[in-house]
Amino acid sequence: MSLTDRIAQGLESGWNVTDSALLTQNLTAEADVVVIGTGAGGGTTAEILARSGLSVILVEEGRLYYQKDFKMDEQTSYANLYQEGMSRVTRDGAIAILQGRCVGGSTTVNWTSSFRTPAPTLNYWAEQFGLDELRPDAMAPWFDGREERHSMAPWQVDPNVNNDILRQGCEKLGYSWQIIPRNVKGCWNLGYCGVGCPTNAKQGALMTTIPGALDNNARLFHSLRADRLVMNQDQIDHLEASAFADDGVTPTGIKVTLKARHFVVAASAIGSPGLLLRSDIPDPHQRIGKRSFIHPVNATVAQMPQRVDPFYGAPQSIYSDEFNFRNGVDGPVGYKLEVPPLHPGMSSGVIPGHGETQINNMAGLPHMQSVIALLRDGFHPESPGGTVSLRDDGSPVLDYPVSDYLWKGIREAFHTMAEIQFAAGAEKVRLMHLDSDWYTNWTDAKAAIDQLPMAPHRVRLFTAHQMGGCAMGSNPQNSVVNGFGEHHQVSNLSIHDASIFPTSIGANPQLSVYALAARNSTRLAQRLSRAAS
Repeated sequence: MSLTDRIAQGLESGWNVTDSALLTQNLTAEADVVVIGTGAGGGTTAEILARSGLSVILVEEGRLYYQKDFKMDEQTSYANLYQEGMSRVTRDGAIAILQGRCVGGSTTVNWTSSFRTPAPTLNYWAEQFGLDELRPDAMAPWFDGREERHSMAPWQVDPNVNNDILRQGCEKLGYSWQIIPRNVKGCWNLGYCGVGCPTNAKQGALMTTIPGALDNNARLFHSLRADRLVMNQDQIDHLEASAFADDGVTPTGIKVTLKARHFVVAASAIGSPGLLLRSDIPDPHQRIGKRSFIHPVNATVAQMPQRVDPFYGAPQSIYSDEFNFRNGVDGPVGYKLEVPPLHPGMSSGVIPGHGETQINNMAGLPHMQSVIALLRDGFHPESPGGTVSLRDDGSPVLDYPVSDYLWKGIREAFHTMAEIQFAAGAEKVRLMHLDSDWYTNWTDAKAAIDQLPMAPHRVRLFTAHQMGGCAMGSNPQNSVVNGFGEHHQVSNLSIHDASIFPTSIGANPQLSVYALAARNSTRLAQRLSRAAS
């Protein structure tokens, strides 16, 4: 039964977990491996290394929240569980970034969609970046293993109305659609995945690999930010870290020093380049933080004649890849079509309008439906991605200019999404665009989409997928790590998260991170065990 609380049980049984907010004096600790970050990459790495008999310390900037804290309440959850209280944005403020900041990272708050890295993406990496060992056949066993570990399978329950409208529209127009695999076990179909699963059904890192690591004597420090990796000649000697108070944001002044033979950075595609930049890690070709990718996401909302209740039921269960690789890998930008849940708090942040207008729009929420397009960037010369750099206080920030190439794709995606919604019977459709009206038919919507300015702050863009910034590749001149996540210049540094992707992938990234981290950690465990014997 999914209500068994692995975290409460583990804490009672004596797991080695340190709430850094409670530390009253500076501390030094040592292990074979320090793993920075507890999301898809860090959790997987810690479990595999700990099970192989290595001593492991896990470091998490966010706090340990678990079942007792997951109250299906948007206001407190966004503040506690997301980076910058869910207000993280790109440098110009034009793209909202949804990213977890808690034990389990984004796997604690994602919508459970679990896709393998698309074969065209893996083949493109092999051809463009010398990553032949990551071709689809070679990766298949790693995907198999992680699908089993995280209970990933196509959703067996009928989709909620919100998702089914995407299916209906695709069928009417002759577009392909499929059922989304979800990483859940005993799911109650509540729909509140984005604020922490209250029934422990979601099989993210919090319920699987973190307990697996702690059961095998790993140590977890939470409320602890990794400040700097300190080099001694050509190796990392130790990590300097700072404790936070239990509000998650106020430094307590307590410092923790962590020593290890090997360091694994898995702090996200924004956090990992940020840490490497703060640490002055050798970067002879200036690659750290470069080619950082997101899937820029645009959206349309529709008012439906029937009740949708888009806040209930599995958030994502239907998708369409009709347009993802339709123009080849490196032609006009491809996009994956999915559906977002519309909870009142999140909706109010993205549905256009202010004051009375927004109140009137929000009043229609029970009849509202939305479609989103995830743009697949990084495969074309005019889609070079963005750059992670440091603010004056040392915190990382993503600068993400949207090229004309991407704006063209955004306009195309608006066309597709509105057409699908009208085909499924929408009474009216509106773009998440400040200049959009409600359109009552496809002809008017199409004409408006052709004319509306595609520009930052006019189009409401957001992303929940951060990738790149520490790219892998066989050539050190255009990459930071090799195909196993091993740093080209620093022998005791590995990177095991989505920051090593050389492009975006064209799918929700958690399974790609799980699989690569499992593969790379298995090799690392063998390497470190051999060195110790």
